[in-house]
Amino acid sequence: MKLTDISNDINEWFSGTGPLSDIVVSSRIRLARNLAGHKFLSRCSPAEKSEILTKLKDVLMSLDLGDEVFYISIDKASNLNRDFLVERHLISRHHALGRGPRGAVIARREFFTAMINEEDHLRLQVLKAGSQLSECYKQINHIDDMIEQKISFAYNPRFGYLTACLTNLGTAIRCSVMLHLPALKMTGQIEKFLKAAKDLNLAVRGLFGEGTEAASDLYQLSNQVTLGVSEEAIISEFEGSIIPEIVEYEKAARRELLSKQVDTLDDKIFRAMALLQNAHLISSHEALFLLSHLRLGINMYEYMGAATPALKRLRELTGQQQNKSSQSADKEKGLSIATINRLFMLTLPAHLQLNYGKPLDPTHRDALRAKIIRSALNQETA
Repeated sequence: MKLTDISNDINEWFSGTGPLSDIVVSSRIRLARNLAGHKFLSRCSPAEKSEILTKLKDVLMSLDLGDEVFYISIDKASNLNRDFLVERHLISRHHALGRGPRGAVIARREFFTAMINEEDHLRLQVLKAGSQLSECYKQINHIDDMIEQKISFAYNPRFGYLTACLTNLGTAIRCSVMLHLPALKMTGQIEKFLKAAKDLNLAVRGLFGEGTEAASDLYQLSNQVTLGVSEEAIISEFEGSIIPEIVEYEKAARRELLSKQVDTLDDKIFRAMALLQNAHLISSHEALFLLSHLRLGINMYEYMGAATPALKRLRELTGQQQNKSSQSADKEKGLSIATINRLFMLTLPAHLQLNYGKPLDPTHRDALRAKIIRSALNQETA
């Protein structure tokens, strides 16, 4: 299987569906594991890393996941392919930039990825659209059990799963959700959110994880404490209090925009529509933020029934006219959250170049990105 087989469309977890999908873009559960009887990677020789890689690859490729799986040798992949996998959230930046034998096993529908020889011997992750941490955990727990029927992980009765980083010790679980929080930023409340998350021992990262900024108003929120608390307790806290509170904060900020800062809201959306429909050069950073404003506008129309001048114009652009005589409120086909998400992903630098078939310099990438976005928006209004 080639990466171009998946590069022309978005993956399932970025589809814009699922519970609370207007604000919670996706959910992810990640587990860190190390093989019993082997050193941590920082102490391994290249030969030992190769042995670990072979053993884990054979086990993972033998699993019945209900989907086709394929393997990629990360150390032998091109820089472009590694960047693509990072943009796709299938491997971490740390994994892409690492050294020595390392690889990734990926499900065709991209709901599951296993990174071999990242920071730990094995990093498993399951992703789903919207707020679905419990479903992610159920699936990854089953996969973890299947693996442990074939090999043994380093485990201590007192400290739990042994990991390369002390912050992962214990359950070695990371629960995370990707949140779209443009209204909190527009209303100047995003710093309160960041401070509150820190006070709750939660980590907030950008679109591509640790060390990245919150491009397109997308934030990854995850737990930091894994020792002395069960997986179920962590997930319960996220789903029972943390996620609902953040969702309500963002909704309150959106209501504030409508009641007190409608000119600010309209200006952001009108500017985004004008630039995205007409620009001939647009950077990845600018495109992500402008698309974020359109995503906000579509969501406010769909979920809040808002009707400012900009949102009315956006409704014309999207073609989302509700059938007033139908209780099901069917909508005509038009620009959707899925379309916006598709543009988010497919206009990222590595996606552009992989789908184009060769590397491009920044100016040519900016021109191609602008052309793709113009074409998508104009097609929706045709």
